[in-house]
Amino acid sequence: MFKKILIANRGEIACRVIKTARKMGIKTVAVYSDADRRSLHVRLADEAVFIGPAPSKDSYLVMDKIIAACKDTGAEAVHPGYGFLSENEEFARRIEEEGIKFIGPKHYSIARMGDKIESKKLALEAGVNTIPGYNEPITGPDEAVEIARKVGYPVMIKASAGGGGKGLRVAWNDEDAHEGFSSCVHEAKNSFGDDRVFIEKFVQEPRHIEIQVLGDSCGNYVYLNERECSIQRRHQKVVEEAPSPFIDPATRKAMGEQAVALARAVQYESAGTVEFVVGADKSFYFLEMNTRLQVEHPVTEYITGLDLVEQMIRVAAGEKLAFAQKDVKINGWAMECRINAEDPFRGFLPSTGRLVKFRAPLESKSVRVDTGVYEGGEISMYYDSMIAKLIVHGASRQQAIERMRDALNGFVIRGISSNIPFQAALMQHPRFQSGSFNTGFIAEEYANGFDSSMVPHDDPALLAAVAAFARLRYIDRAMKISGQHPGFGRKVTSEWVAVMNGVQYPIVVSRTKGGMSLTHGDKTYDIVSDWSFGDQLFTGTVNGQPICLQIERHGLAYRISHFGLQVAPVVMTPYSAYLLSLMPEKAPPDLSRFLISPMPGLLREVAVAEGQEVKAGEKLVVIEAMKMENILKAEHDVKVKKIVAQPGASLSVDEVIIEFE
Repeated sequence: MFKKILIANRGEIACRVIKTARKMGIKTVAVYSDADRRSLHVRLADEAVFIGPAPSKDSYLVMDKIIAACKDTGAEAVHPGYGFLSENEEFARRIEEEGIKFIGPKHYSIARMGDKIESKKLALEAGVNTIPGYNEPITGPDEAVEIARKVGYPVMIKASAGGGGKGLRVAWNDEDAHEGFSSCVHEAKNSFGDDRVFIEKFVQEPRHIEIQVLGDSCGNYVYLNERECSIQRRHQKVVEEAPSPFIDPATRKAMGEQAVALARAVQYESAGTVEFVVGADKSFYFLEMNTRLQVEHPVTEYITGLDLVEQMIRVAAGEKLAFAQKDVKINGWAMECRINAEDPFRGFLPSTGRLVKFRAPLESKSVRVDTGVYEGGEISMYYDSMIAKLIVHGASRQQAIERMRDALNGFVIRGISSNIPFQAALMQHPRFQSGSFNTGFIAEEYANGFDSSMVPHDDPALLAAVAAFARLRYIDRAMKISGQHPGFGRKVTSEWVAVMNGVQYPIVVSRTKGGMSLTHGDKTYDIVSDWSFGDQLFTGTVNGQPICLQIERHGLAYRISHFGLQVAPVVMTPYSAYLLSLMPEKAPPDLSRFLISPMPGLLREVAVAEGQEVKAGEKLVVIEAMKMENILKAEHDVKVKKIVAQPGASLSVDEVIIEFE
């Protein structure tokens, strides 16, 4: 077994590999860029080597620096994680030539499966079902349009070296195909150094289901069941689960056997994933093979009891698989939510900056948190938006959903925005709970974006009662430290009004042992909690049932988050509430004359000029943030007065880019 391995990656996956290596008694070496000097993976590793500036093309993608770090530290093997160089055939080959073990498949397997065009041809030869399409590199946008017409809309334009949703667009017409080709080429070149793209038919109402495979150097192969990955936004996975609520044992077996046949055909050694698109009739077609560890591998680990990183290390060290297909079982249900640095209430725009607060749910046998960040750390604009992966396990799918909802309630993140409210909304959506969804679920259910009205709460008066509880606790504290003379203390009324989203909730409060009894209409909430100011988590019981929510004081309001709903009730006396109802509303400022950056990022392109008349729907600028290109278009006909920011500028949120007449 290896004594020391180097992790050629960063963030969550680097920390994940370090955790297993430490369990196996293997020392680890981290590599880091300027932006990651104080990162968690650097802190956790036994050694760390600096490899260059923040942009990945100058650090994590530079093979010579990774190889030099191996030689300098005496690392015997390299685990590439996912992304970066994990599916780079040249990197795997060079590592092998240097006498260093690559903890992943052989370079020839990566070459054959890493190229999406060639992998489809190989899949056909191996007897794997494939999707109709054009499997040669496309030379330009006009050719893309021509081919898309022949295949028949809708089509998928995909980067040949792509993965993780990068370099992928769905085109529904000629305009989409023309524009999608250009965007895919740019993203593919920036993310993978390979700008080849191809086109295939887009299967409507599809489910995205993948099979985890594992092979060793002795010709042994197994499939570790399936993962359901259909909950996606912009082709990026949001929620994954294992097993799938859609797949039956016969389909699972058929898909698994085809996945193993493909792995065997390319002499695959390590953990890998064969992705399929599955139709409503359970017909399935090969999409691609990811020759690396997947982001969502923990759900497979939960239901099989296997540590996939450990299996990869053992296979790379020459060990045979210690189990056969008959030994692979399904134990319960696992679910993973990707917690990303993005603002779901502002169109999921990237959010970068410092993690002022980071308090993950307590880990247990049924709750796991994989992360590469810590409180006080920074989410950088140079890398992907993942903050953490929240994984839960239950005896049934419903229990897994309930545990995920509870865990999301207890996940505290401040300083940047996160998609936790959106994840909580997904967990309680009827279609998700029923298992009746496909890859178009988010686009269909949230076609006009996401807002707080899409997060229903069973009992909003409960949140008003909690706000009143917090208000009384604040008054209690103030009375203790006011220094007032005896007999002149503050008189506290028992009648209050919580004003929330324009609705008034009259509440009558009485004190009880360890808490308060709060009555609104015909409902009474007996709340017991030792919550105190400064703690974002409010835990205790309501009418004897446990409760966990997030609350903090902002001026006169108490901002509360519960099951994805975010409200800010203000608690006041009945007379103050009456006066508030008489106050006129202040209109927001008119910013329609400006194009304002909705996110931090790099201004890659300004597509208009000063004095130009622009029609609604035309492209204005392209902003690159967290490795994704974002195109901003005109909402209505305008004339450009002034270009305020030039291409190449680093934009902050709400920075003016263009002024219109």
